[in-house]
Amino acid sequence: MPRFRLLATAYAVSAYGNYLNLIALSLFSYEVTGTAFGIGAVMALRLFAGVLSGPAAGALTGRVGRRTVMICTDAAQAAAMTVLALTATATPLWLLGLAVVVLGAGNTFFTVALRSAVPAMVGQDRRAHANGLLVTARSLATVLGFASAAPVIGYGGYAAAFTLNAASFVVSGAALVVLRPRTEEAGARAGAGAGAEGVGGATGGGQRRVRWRVWAGVPALLLGMVLLRGTDALASSSHNVALPVVADLADPSHPALFMSRFWAAWAVGTVLAHQVLKRVRTKDGAAWGERGFALGTCAMSCAFVLAFTGLPDLALVLAAAAAGFADGWTEIVYTTRLQAAPDRERGRLFGLSATAEQSGFALGTVAAAAALEALAPLTVVALFHGTAVCGALVLLLAARRGRVEGAAVDVRHTREPRASGSPGKG
Repeated sequence: MPRFRLLATAYAVSAYGNYLNLIALSLFSYEVTGTAFGIGAVMALRLFAGVLSGPAAGALTGRVGRRTVMICTDAAQAAAMTVLALTATATPLWLLGLAVVVLGAGNTFFTVALRSAVPAMVGQDRRAHANGLLVTARSLATVLGFASAAPVIGYGGYAAAFTLNAASFVVSGAALVVLRPRTEEAGARAGAGAGAEGVGGATGGGQRRVRWRVWAGVPALLLGMVLLRGTDALASSSHNVALPVVADLADPSHPALFMSRFWAAWAVGTVLAHQVLKRVRTKDGAAWGERGFALGTCAMSCAFVLAFTGLPDLALVLAAAAAGFADGWTEIVYTTRLQAAPDRERGRLFGLSATAEQSGFALGTVAAAAALEALAPLTVVALFHGTAVCGALVLLLAARRGRVEGAAVDVRHTREPRASGSPGKG
């Protein structure tokens, strides 16, 4: 784990650069295009590149290796940001478009490779703890990136922000080169046949043998988790779009302070989620799985809706922290569950997940922005997060049905051996 902690630190540096760049690139896009539509088009291009990269990322990591993919994507994104830093005073529109495509695709490729590599880096029994470290690192980087964007741009301009982001990618890539983590499990190909049960079985140590399989061999419950993750991303886009509007209404003189307080409380909640989950154990030692993910999604959506009801400052901070706790919980549980799949199948699963998440967030951003033109922020957030709650309830019902059917199959298997095993051996 000491080596992984160093990698998580480098990942935090890279994530900090990304969140700093989200603010800088949005403002820079407005300067280059001159219109609000231009900002939306640049953001859409970045998200679209991420959506298309999901399936390709899963295939590429299996062919060239996850560590190679992560190093190359860090290098490509560092190069893109260096070019923007050098041309910040006169960047042509086509160059900006090319850079955001590299950033969108690179982020997807890196995330798919990293998530699918965690069990090989730390072992299956420690993957939940490792995921918690990554979630904590990203949460802290989110707050620091957003908080430092204004002073960095104010004192150094866009060139300084882009240079910092490029340097953050260099730090991440250098850590991968120097530390040389193992990103593929030994004997993955040999164990692929036996590992298929790890994908098909639900949580609970692989004891259930429910055989429903859909979409390219992905089991129904696992596909349900991926779809709910995409719905969760769609719902999350609503509070991301609505929060600046609420901040301006609640504190017109200091909207940035309102948002900083909200996201800082959210980050504290995600850190607490990691601290709690690493101390929690199920009866059989397995990951929490579908039920934990669905319940966490319900709690997160309810907390975000509560945060938009006009609460006093202290109550708002508590609601944001609760949303962050549930957000961190679902991220850790979801990632840990997908990582239970056999090594060579993980890339495809996380590629599918990346496509679902990026698609959900892109669609939700457009739909939420349009809805805010006619509806109040609370109404929009409640509608979007209500969709996520409905999806979570469906997954809970499916998980319950799967447990019942799995138990019935187990009963049959315990009764059959004596009757079927004796003939033919007389």
